[in-house]
Amino acid sequence: MFESAQVGHAVDKDTYEAEEPLLREALLEAQYALKAQARFPVLLLINGIEGAGKGETVKLLAEWMDPRLIRVESFYSQTDEERSHPPAWRYWRKLPPKGRMGVFFGNWYSEMLHDRVHDRLDDAGLERALDHAQRLERLLTDDGMLLFKFWFHLSRKQMQARLDSLKDDPLHSWRISPLDWQQSKTYDSYVRHGEHVLRRSSRDHAPWYVIEGADERYRNLAVGRILLEGLQAALAQQPAAVAPPHSAPVAASLDGRNLLDSLDLSQSLSKGDYKRRLLEEQGRLSQLMRDRKLRERAVVAVFEGHDAAGKGGAVRRVTGALDPRLYRVVPVAAPTDEEQAQPWLWRFWRNVPEHGNLTIFDRSWYGRVLVERVEGFCSPAEWLRAYDEINDFEEQLVEAGVVVVKFWLSIDKQTQLERFEAREKDPLKRFKITEEDWRNREKWDAYNLAVNDMVARTSTEIAPWTLIEANDKRFARVKVLRTLGDALEAARDG
Repeated sequence: MFESAQVGHAVDKDTYEAEEPLLREALLEAQYALKAQARFPVLLLINGIEGAGKGETVKLLAEWMDPRLIRVESFYSQTDEERSHPPAWRYWRKLPPKGRMGVFFGNWYSEMLHDRVHDRLDDAGLERALDHAQRLERLLTDDGMLLFKFWFHLSRKQMQARLDSLKDDPLHSWRISPLDWQQSKTYDSYVRHGEHVLRRSSRDHAPWYVIEGADERYRNLAVGRILLEGLQAALAQQPAAVAPPHSAPVAASLDGRNLLDSLDLSQSLSKGDYKRRLLEEQGRLSQLMRDRKLRERAVVAVFEGHDAAGKGGAVRRVTGALDPRLYRVVPVAAPTDEEQAQPWLWRFWRNVPEHGNLTIFDRSWYGRVLVERVEGFCSPAEWLRAYDEINDFEEQLVEAGVVVVKFWLSIDKQTQLERFEAREKDPLKRFKITEEDWRNREKWDAYNLAVNDMVARTSTEIAPWTLIEANDKRFARVKVLRTLGDALEAARDG
């Protein structure tokens, strides 16, 4: 793959001066069209050999285009905050919104290559990192992102010639960084692993472009042309029509009963048993969250359930056992304008807790396969794809040491009606019931079908669902606390 970058491409001054202003004008026009349409974001991943002109070319692009619409990020060194989160968190929180362009130096490819060259990763670890990268890129591009991956290349001879020309020049020797010298010693290994990475991860939705970096004029025009061509093609493309929602194939039982139908919703606790068990489980949870062995773990608790199933009450019994500095409750509603400008998982990635902390999601990413599916807020292709995206997201959390606990609180239709009516009569609870709740109730069977499908597709060994029989609120609250405590004990002792 790198052989094509060894040809010695060059552009003469006259050709460059003739093409550069036309290319610059076209890029600026495309950039403003990108902003006006605001249909998709653009991300450039910058990788390659030190000294091959990566920074100079990006700097020039910012001069050719409007720098206010371009955000350049560097990820070469990790902060303490980043080390306390899953690896992908640092990239997710910096993604450009729709209508804007981002440039990532030191991105996930730089990270895996440096780790492999310096033996912090073995071959199997590199393959796992590549798999994660490809799943991330597939998710981003499926969500509409236009992704460019550039590898700036120099031959060993060209790299050494550059170092030799600069090292004794007092006016320019500052341009040689410690990374330049380091890479001159590991060049062969870096290129060998780099070529493997490019071959494994160049896909039609996220291809690699190898740019010969020796000639500055050729390098600038080549990157500019590729960027312009991709932008113009994406801007001219018509948005895909949204198909009407339908049900995914679900394995139903022979008698037509689904998973929720099989729950024993008659289970209950007396008031005395409830008070005793509540105090026991809250005390256990409080001790576990302060346990030294769990300080290097984070906890994510997901609460989903039927409307009026008692999620809020269960959450309050969990938080009532904890130091407020150790937890955060994230209520999930319709996405804001800022959230709609990002990939759909972005708003959940940004709320992943750091080590030693608990984040409670009151509603969650499962809205994509529940309310968005049933109400037709996303296309069938989007919510069907979301099952794999959710499983991958939770796998990354667990691999990073996050304890993931997921609850579905279930009630029957009659109990829901009684609670709705009680809320309407209670002035202190009237705010809890809305017209939307009544509309959702009319789609009870469709929601139950979606829940059945969700549990079947996303209850994994590492992040299983716990179904909570919630007709009796006391029973539900104790079961939630006990399940959360059991999960923390297993993490501590595992």
